[in-house]
Amino acid sequence: MTKSVKSILLIDDDETTNYLNHRLLTRMQVAEDIRVVTNGEEALQYLEKAFADDPEYPRPQLILVDIKMSVMDGFEFLEEYQKLDNSHKDQIVMLMLTSSASFYDLEKLKQFPDVRRHYSKPLTEGDVRDIMNEYF
Repeated sequence: MTKSVKSILLIDDDETTNYLNHRLLTRMQVAEDIRVVTNGEEALQYLEKAFADDPEYPRPQLILVDIKMSVMDGFEFLEEYQKLDNSHKDQIVMLMLTSSASFYDLEKLKQFPDVRRHYSKPLTEGDVRDIMNEYF
C-alpha cells in the first residue's frame, strides 16, 4: 500500500479490537504513528494536546471511534468533538467502528456530520484499502 498518513487515533475500550486494528494498520504501513485511547474522555484530552501542537501528540488525520465504550461512549465523544474548533477538524477523517450496527445507532450517526462512514470491527484489509483510497 502506497498511501499513508502521519497519524491515526483509535478510540476503543476493547483490547482485542485495538490489538487487531493496530496490528493490521501497522502491517499495511498506512500510518507513521498509531495511537490508542480507551474512551472518549481520553480521546478529547489527546486531541486538546494535538491541537495545541504538542509534539508528543501528533495530530491525527484519521480517527476511528467505537460507539459502545465505558466512561464516555462514541456518541458522547462526538457531541464534545462537534464543539471543537473547525480549523483543527477540517483535515481529520472521522469513521465510526461498531460491532453492533443497530438501526438506532445508524440513525443517530446521521446527527454527526463529522462521521463520514461506519465500519464493522475489527477492520479488514479491504476496509483499510477502501478508507485510504477514498479519503487520502
